[in-house]
Amino acid sequence: MKADALLNSYIELNLLVCAGALLWLAARWVLRRTALATAYGPQLRLLNGMTVLLAAMPFLVVALNAMGIGHPPTLSDVLVSQYLQGNVGMSAVQFESMIGLREDLVRDLVYGATFGSRVATVFVVIGTAVSLFLLGSAILRLHRALASAYRWKRIGRVDLLLSDDTAVAYSTRGLFRRYVVLPTSLLNDPQDLRLTLAHELQHFRQRDVEIAFLMECLRPLLFWNPAFYLWRRDMRAVREYACDQALSTKGRFDPRSYCECLIRATERARKSPVFLSPRSPSVALLERREILHTPMLARRIIAVTEQPPRGRLGLVWGGVSTAIGCAVIATAFLIQRPTDWSHDRLMLSTVVNLERMAQRSSNQVAGPQWTSSILIPAGR
Repeated sequence: MKADALLNSYIELNLLVCAGALLWLAARWVLRRTALATAYGPQLRLLNGMTVLLAAMPFLVVALNAMGIGHPPTLSDVLVSQYLQGNVGMSAVQFESMIGLREDLVRDLVYGATFGSRVATVFVVIGTAVSLFLLGSAILRLHRALASAYRWKRIGRVDLLLSDDTAVAYSTRGLFRRYVVLPTSLLNDPQDLRLTLAHELQHFRQRDVEIAFLMECLRPLLFWNPAFYLWRRDMRAVREYACDQALSTKGRFDPRSYCECLIRATERARKSPVFLSPRSPSVALLERREILHTPMLARRIIAVTEQPPRGRLGLVWGGVSTAIGCAVIATAFLIQRPTDWSHDRLMLSTVVNLERMAQRSSNQVAGPQWTSSILIPAGR
């Protein structure tokens, strides 16, 4: 694949994440004003589905284009059509420059035509390399933590490990097996042990570990994008809310006992250092910000006590998911760059050339008049 095609795919992925974040913020704003505000399980499934879709869309679009399955109009084509219909009040030369900004940017970055483009290229390369290094270090650190723990029990494909080096339980996985790492201090408190284990197993049911792996793999490509960190923050919060709510609504545990377990786990974590990196592809009982900031933990305790809406809401969530999914797919095709010269683009090019010719002619006519106006006073 050519360098400009790779760069365009990189830009489209970042634009798509920005569009997905805006769609999620709009959906969250609407949901908070309805009875669905406390339905954290469906919200998490929606976020997970959007994450997978956003990560797969650039590859899907390339595959569809390679197979020649349809070429829907892009945003640039729509703007050109609106301009030719007289709905954009701008000169043809200015309009062509505006819609060509992306192509100019890609050309500058590929060939390093300007100092700014060279600085941007160096920044992206260094940032990606640093992100990959930190991700590799976090995975290596996680591997060492798993190797230093010893197996306590095995439940199907899940290994329960005990560790003296962690104060917070967490779950992760390899290619074929899943792991739950528990602090050895939990063996002295059977109730907290049962609650913590149930919490980590619920993460496996929600596919949270796999989504965490996907998010960390996307970080080197999106490290500079604020929308990625907004998306990641909201996903982590909803993930924990959904997990806590799922355990409390099943009736197997008392919500008060569960909240007290979270508070005790926070107290233990504050007394001992947290060894796992925030970039580690794992899911912990408590996140670092929940340990260090009491309001974060308070929101989580409130979420445990909130009851999800009653009734059959599958059709409602199906409609919401379908609408957002269609919006993501439409956005993915709209932000593509045009593949060929359409009839509208040929017309725009003609208008641009005519406008430049008229401007050049007016400049040639204005030149002698200006000269004569200067020479006449001099002849007096």
